[in-house]
Amino acid sequence: MTTETAPRIALPGGEMLAWSDLPERRLPGGGPLAALVERVVPAGARVLLAGPHDPALLERLGHAEVTCLLRSYPDGVALADRAGDRPVSVVVGGPGGLPADETFDVVVAACGLDAVESVEGARVGWDGLLERLAGALAPGGTLLLRLDNPAGLDRIVAAAPWYAGRDDADWAVGGALDTGRPASLDQLRDRLAGVGLRPSGCFAAYPATAAPTALVDAAALAGRTTSGLFDAVLHGACAGGFAGRPVLQDPARLAVDALHAGLGAALAPGWLVLAVRAGHAPDGSPAPLAGPEADGRPTPSARTDGLPVALVQTGPPGIGAVEVTEGWRWRVAGPVTATRDAPFATREAAWRDPAALAGPVPEGRLLRTVLLDACLRRDLDALRRLLRGYADWLAGHADHAGRLGGAVALAAPDNVVVADAAGPAPVFAVLDPSWRAADGWPVDVVLARGLWRFAAALVTGGYAHPWPSTLDVAGLTVVLGGIAGRELDRATVAAAVDAEVAVTAALRGLDGTARLALAEELRAVEPTAPPPGLDSHQQLREAWLRQKEELTRLAALLRWTEDLLTSRERALRRAEATINLLSGSLSYRVGRLAIAPARLAKRGAGAAKRRAKAALRERREGGGQP
Repeated sequence: MTTETAPRIALPGGEMLAWSDLPERRLPGGGPLAALVERVVPAGARVLLAGPHDPALLERLGHAEVTCLLRSYPDGVALADRAGDRPVSVVVGGPGGLPADETFDVVVAACGLDAVESVEGARVGWDGLLERLAGALAPGGTLLLRLDNPAGLDRIVAAAPWYAGRDDADWAVGGALDTGRPASLDQLRDRLAGVGLRPSGCFAAYPATAAPTALVDAAALAGRTTSGLFDAVLHGACAGGFAGRPVLQDPARLAVDALHAGLGAALAPGWLVLAVRAGHAPDGSPAPLAGPEADGRPTPSARTDGLPVALVQTGPPGIGAVEVTEGWRWRVAGPVTATRDAPFATREAAWRDPAALAGPVPEGRLLRTVLLDACLRRDLDALRRLLRGYADWLAGHADHAGRLGGAVALAAPDNVVVADAAGPAPVFAVLDPSWRAADGWPVDVVLARGLWRFAAALVTGGYAHPWPSTLDVAGLTVVLGGIAGRELDRATVAAAVDAEVAVTAALRGLDGTARLALAEELRAVEPTAPPPGLDSHQQLREAWLRQKEELTRLAALLRWTEDLLTSRERALRRAEATINLLSGSLSYRVGRLAIAPARLAKRGAGAAKRRAKAALRERREGGGQP
């Protein structure tokens, strides 16, 4: 029997009264996931949110009738309070609380199925949960399901093993090594087909399925392994998602390597899969995805056609997302605000205008990746061609005063794609033109900033390169500037680092104290230090090896200096011994006796001359005649 304890909260039995999945297991209400859900759910659709989704997601689904299926009573109360006057109903009790006679047009289980089953009711297992959710779909309905990857990038780089977690978010009803659940995309597709669902799309979630900041089409990841867009998206998602967390190796580097190997989807931390339920009319013919029901009410169909290629977080969670459509064009998805009105003073350095993301995505490889490849191969000709082309491209956008503004002023190698990189005339373009500099900078400062960022990543990342290991980051920046055909000095590099501090602080929305800490961190970047912001055991080991090499060089220099001082001291002692030996001879003594009267006479003559000059001076001062 169903019990109503609060408006729109139904307790059919099996609810967990003293347990909460929020905020440990909930997914963020904004960003790529919300944009994808909003894209899939049509107006007027009946939607089932299975699992502890963020209450903010309800605001993005105001155009639909939403039912929330939870196992935690406190979470149900929180959702009901957040819903307000929206048409939202809450069922608390796990899968057993689903009404047998009610179907939905879209079922969203973006938290996975582990957080749906309740320990207070009968256990049905992963397959049983999937079967019940599939049974709740109307003919032509769509299921959005999350599956975590047991061999994903997040587990590969984790410093602590996944099976040692004892937090609430790590607890699951099923066993940790349960063979009753799928562990790969192929296994998931087989399970979906077994319950009458046809997969219609799959997105790889980075850097974690619990809080994805990038959703990329799995087929596109496998088919476009050299895409500069995917390179930048995966690198940025992993660099930001794992910042400040101890990891075994650089997750951003591993994600880009997986992309180039065609394993970007296979090594994703998890997947979001869309599956459609086929339907049949009374005469046995396939039912349309949308059509009138028996009561005359139209049945909305989920919009699974024309799904985006990628959905990327544009800022802090909840701000919004930018999607890349099938035609490889930028499109703003959801509410996105410009950062010109940020509450910090750093808004004057750089700001973001998402409206600039309205054109085609430029084709080509990421310039940073091409430069790294040339460094690893010690290909100085390719480096000279690329760096000179990059410097000339920047100079070509300068105004009459030799200054750069707008998006080009922030065009560092990690935000520039290059087409025909191996040809004699590579073509450069800004990948993300939404970030813009508020004030113009000299061309040399912009070039030095881009080269400094690349030099810092090159030396602190431990990449092999063709230049001496004794160069510091500023010195290597000057060398790269020379290869690019520009004469940069350390003063220009220092100004570029100051510009980098201002831009990074604006991108991150840092206040004054955090900005000072960032400035100290960037100015202290050395070849013997690990990459800033990355706590990687592998990178720390590489930094230790570089420090060991530097200490070995300094020890050798110290030994050479000590040997030189020792040899000079020995020569001095030999000279002193020779002098002492000569000073004791008879000829030396006779010479001293002959020279002594001459010295005394010279001293006396000098004294007499001084006395005469003094007397003459006194007479002149007294007015007398000489």
